[in-house]
Amino acid sequence: MTNHPRLNTKEVALTTVFTALYAILGFIKISPIIGLSPQGITAAAIVAPIIGILLGPYIGTLSTFLGGVVGFSLGALSYPSLAAGIPTAFCAGMISTKRRLTSSVTYLALFLLFAFYPTVGPAWLFPLSTWFQIAGLIILVSPLQSVAGDSLNSRNNTRLLIGFFLTCLASTLAGQITGSLVFEALNPNATALLGNWQTLTFVYPVERTIIALAAMIIGVSLVKVLKTANLLPSAVLSNNQIRLREPYSKRLFDDLSIPSRS
Repeated sequence: MTNHPRLNTKEVALTTVFTALYAILGFIKISPIIGLSPQGITAAAIVAPIIGILLGPYIGTLSTFLGGVVGFSLGALSYPSLAAGIPTAFCAGMISTKRRLTSSVTYLALFLLFAFYPTVGPAWLFPLSTWFQIAGLIILVSPLQSVAGDSLNSRNNTRLLIGFFLTCLASTLAGQITGSLVFEALNPNATALLGNWQTLTFVYPVERTIIALAAMIIGVSLVKVLKTANLLPSAVLSNNQIRLREPYSKRLFDDLSIPSRS
């Protein structure tokens, strides 16, 4: 996870590759966007959190933005899909670089803007539909975010999978919130959106869980391949490597701002 602004040749190459990959995957539809037929959620949604984890919050966000613009200009991505990839990569990068407050505040701000959008937000029309988005917020404001960040560099396969899943789930929900915010802003019809929120109540949780699982499997495999080939960005996981040498209880107390007795 890249923390420094200066990129080496390897990082520039990876950024270029992921930008192109993001644009290409925008042509592969994996799920319809309810109320915006024939547009759909694309395979780019799966790779967006992986880009954030590998390239960091800033370069990762730039990569998804550029790839999204290319995909949108070629007709592969809708406005909601273009918007969704940006906070997905940003939140994934923030989680991976241990910026708990920034990731939590970003997610919360997006959620409040979406839920309480004037007259047509789900908080006014059908609050139940936000239950899984609230679950994503709980991941970020609880010790689970620290567990996710720490586990991303674990040599234990189970912990690595958990870290990727939690990171990808929270970040892809940030993307879903943003895409929904753009959708309701472009289609401020209360009657139609009420039906959308009711329909999506148990649809998007399944959809986002599947996306997170796919991103987890692909992301973990990709990290292992890149590590074996010595192609990981130079600063990837460097903060985690230092911090993982500390006892887990101490890291947990630090994250909760509770003094450790050890």
